[in-house]
Amino acid sequence: MNNNISRRFSMGQLILFSIPAIITLILTSLYTAVDAVFVSRFVGSDALSAINIVFPLDSLMCGIGIMLGTGGSAVIGRKLGEGREEEALSDFSLITLAAMAMGAVLTFAVLFFIRPLMDFLGASPRLLPYCLEYGKILLLFSVPFILQVMFGSLFLTAGKPRLSLAVTAASGILNVVLDYLFIVKFSMGIAGAAWGTVLSRTLGGLFPLVYFARRRPGLRFGPPVLRWATLGKSLFNGSSEMVSNLAAGVTTFLFNITMMRLIGEDGVAAVTIVLYTQFIYTSIFLGFSGSAAPVISFRYGSGDRDYLSCLFRYCLTVIGGCTLLMLIASLGLAGPLISLFTPRDSAVFPLAYHGYRLFLWNFLFAGFNIFSSSLFTALSNGRVSALISFLRTLVFIVAALLVLPRFWGVDGLWLAIPAAELLTFLVALPLLIRLGPVYGYWDP
Repeated sequence: MNNNISRRFSMGQLILFSIPAIITLILTSLYTAVDAVFVSRFVGSDALSAINIVFPLDSLMCGIGIMLGTGGSAVIGRKLGEGREEEALSDFSLITLAAMAMGAVLTFAVLFFIRPLMDFLGASPRLLPYCLEYGKILLLFSVPFILQVMFGSLFLTAGKPRLSLAVTAASGILNVVLDYLFIVKFSMGIAGAAWGTVLSRTLGGLFPLVYFARRRPGLRFGPPVLRWATLGKSLFNGSSEMVSNLAAGVTTFLFNITMMRLIGEDGVAAVTIVLYTQFIYTSIFLGFSGSAAPVISFRYGSGDRDYLSCLFRYCLTVIGGCTLLMLIASLGLAGPLISLFTPRDSAVFPLAYHGYRLFLWNFLFAGFNIFSSSLFTALSNGRVSALISFLRTLVFIVAALLVLPRFWGVDGLWLAIPAAELLTFLVALPLLIRLGPVYGYWDP
């Protein structure tokens, strides 16, 4: 198979290969943030807080898509590298069907318990009507959203990062247009934001089904064969990425209930703004690591250890450079970014600005940690990848959120994620060094 991931990339070519994926994730973050901007400006800060209350459900849907996308990409990419093309195409169809089945089960299961679930997630009586209205619409369209996220990874395995970018850009533009129409022109409130989101996600989820169903050279749907080992390997390989998304939901939940206790609804709105700005920045790390992963999987499957070590050096260089640029940008753009969501003279702005100046130091270690987890997923070592991701996005953050606010109040809340990233770095670095000779990406 003539697949782009089989090329020998220079560092510049690898960066160029990753740019569409990076832009794709940035656009995804931006058009998600657009919902927040429209809601905050035209509906109110309570509705903005409600979106953040519902976010853990959104992260669950996204987590399923990423798990199957990244885990399946590692399986498919490795089989392509080994020359097992027909089996790879069959696995591609199987993974897609599994995504649709899991999305359908999630929709019916969660909708049945939506009211008590919103109460559990921290919806106050003031926020509950917004949460129910927004959450029900999002859940009805969980299948196309899961497919959209999953195909974002599999487009890279197919060597089609530009097509992935085009689909995401089209979905994002549609979302902005629909938000404007539904929220501003038709005054549909938070329901307008939800409908704008789900209709744009439907475009992003259904187009790849049509594209990959075509008979043509390259990655496409083949006759599905139920291989439990393939499903298990895909789920296990991608479990670390799913843990990251589930943990993002857990983290948001803990942020919400803690901030509600310390400050109230305005505090939850400030958390929402800061987390949305974080998504935009970390999209760079996620996009590059996700683009490099199928290339690494292919080279590992083909046994090319010399070039694998070269790829590893390229990746560390890019991650280090992005980290430096991101810290500089974060320090300079904090005010303008936050002011997009809420006016500078609002009660929410000073809360969000102060918190962001503490929160941004997580970027010092986040890129390295994200790449480390992605690297081991690409090498089909789901255990180490899940360990890094689990510690980074759940264990250390939960511990920090439970402990630091007791000593430093709201400041401790903002410092929880930087502390978790530092602790994860201290775990990931020794693992990367120790396992380098085993996989051949680094030999001291």
